[in-house]
Amino acid sequence: MAEAIQKKLKAELEKYTQMQKDVSKSMSARQKLETQLTENNIVKEELDLLDSTNTVYKLIGPVLVKQDVDEAKATVTKRLEYINGEIQRYETLLKDMEKKSEQHREVLSSLQQEFQRAQGLAVGKV
Repeated sequence: MAEAIQKKLKAELEKYTQMQKDVSKSMSARQKLETQLTENNIVKEELDLLDSTNTVYKLIGPVLVKQDVDEAKATVTKRLEYINGEIQRYETLLKDMEKKSEQHREVLSSLQQEFQRAQGLAVGKV
């Protein structure tokens, strides 16, 4: 009986460990998005200081290409919308993962208690 519980415990622990790795990856991706959001907000602030008479260049590969100020502003605004959407998606994903992680912790705890009881019974029979 204790061996079966131990196998369940090991399998559940592996699932929990994988979930923690997934949470870590998601948090890392979210941090990258936060960095991109900050950078793009700075670019937007700088573009807001310009008027249509100013010249803006966009780096495409190794070449600087002239770009319309309004087009640059629109591009940055769309990029900010996308990044904010992705951040929201990761927030939801992380909350969901946290709930699942808590459920795994509860299952692990109950399996550990069950395993300890089974070991105690086995020791009592010897």
